[in-house]
Amino acid sequence: MAASLRNNRDFRLLWMSGLFAVLGTQMTALALPLLVLRETGSAVQAGAIGTVSVAAVLITMLPGGVMADRMERRRLMRLCDLGSLCVVSALVVAVWSGHAPLPLVLLVAAAGAVVSSLYGPAAFGLMRSVVPPDDMGTATARLQARTATARLVGPLVGGGLFGLHPVLPFLAEAVGLLLSTLCVALVRTRSRAETRAGSAFSRAELTAGVSFLWRLPYLRIVLLVFGLGMNFAFGALTFTALTVFSGGGRSGLGGGTIVTFISVGALTGALLAPRLRPERHTWLLIAATCWFCVATAVALAWIRVPLFAGLLCAACMCLSTVASIGFLSTMLVVTPDDRVGRVQSAAGFLSSLVQPFGPLAGGALLTAFGSRGAFGAIAAVLAVSATVVTLAPSARSGSAPPAADASADATGPSAGPNTVDGADAPPPGHAPDVPHAPHAQPSDPTPAHRTGTGSSRP
Repeated sequence: MAASLRNNRDFRLLWMSGLFAVLGTQMTALALPLLVLRETGSAVQAGAIGTVSVAAVLITMLPGGVMADRMERRRLMRLCDLGSLCVVSALVVAVWSGHAPLPLVLLVAAAGAVVSSLYGPAAFGLMRSVVPPDDMGTATARLQARTATARLVGPLVGGGLFGLHPVLPFLAEAVGLLLSTLCVALVRTRSRAETRAGSAFSRAELTAGVSFLWRLPYLRIVLLVFGLGMNFAFGALTFTALTVFSGGGRSGLGGGTIVTFISVGALTGALLAPRLRPERHTWLLIAATCWFCVATAVALAWIRVPLFAGLLCAACMCLSTVASIGFLSTMLVVTPDDRVGRVQSAAGFLSSLVQPFGPLAGGALLTAFGSRGAFGAIAAVLAVSATVVTLAPSARSGSAPPAADASADATGPSAGPNTVDGADAPPPGHAPDVPHAPHAQPSDPTPAHRTGTGSSRP
């Protein structure tokens, strides 16, 4: 970690807060469906947890961004942590008593999704106040590395704890949330937003983030092509690879190899990003990621060794992670402080819309055309996205802060000053006029929640 971040007390607290909560959540990501299977024996009911979670996230993501811009962000984060602690504690009591009814489990999953829709934008907004603009890329990389590590380790630990006693992974998450709450309480930085006239959930407020992203040609083209198109195609690619190399579900070794290598690729990209400085070579990284994914899809049509396939998928994920870190850090810096929450939630919402359909498309292509035909069709979609990103002038020219009048719209006045222990802090500067790759997270990305499917913590 850069020396300036090591000496940044509030950033260290935010980092530890996320570590405690994300690790706890990843332990329950596997335990929650296992609990339903244990209680009911129904795979359909276990699958309903994911459906409820995704639906709750999509419904509440844009309103969550509005709330993050309306309230003092540190206070909102503390309320979210306490809310998560309450719902998880209720589940701990139910499991310990010997019976966790399905309605309670679904309520916990939905509540966790709603809480995360509020927490994520608030945390990104507070980080914008805690971290200087020059360190934003490194800070984002450190947070991505932390989350990737938790996703790699958490489910394994959670599964082991569940085998010892079903209550243990949920108890571990409750302890993690308690420690997270304490860390957030110790953060000194405040990120205030002025009270605005009008309804908090008016159409102008809810769409302010989307409008901001649409007005900047670079953000628009990257989110539409790389964030939507590539996310969709890469989701289809990984699902098809998982199906093919697991022998259609007959062997877990090949599929497990693919999943493990993808997780390792995400962690490797997060660790490499501070050294590569993606904000300085972003257009090359975007183009390289797109075209390497095309080459990978073509190669997978002919490769039949899971190890080689896993290495190719890991390389794709590594490049995508580096590119996404550059995009996210730039988006945070160029966004006006009074709408960081709405812009972050809008970007996550747009990227999340297509993610559930990637595996569905991969399965349909595999059924209709076989493995080589499916990979060939996915390569064609990836090639279209790669061509657009490579040739689009707005993608090559990069992201510039919007003009002053662009931010003065129906959403009201700018936010108040950021304060550190009551003293005014200088506002963050603007990012350089260079392109950045999108936050294409298969995973962060899904905008996961903290009860059963991951974490939206930055």
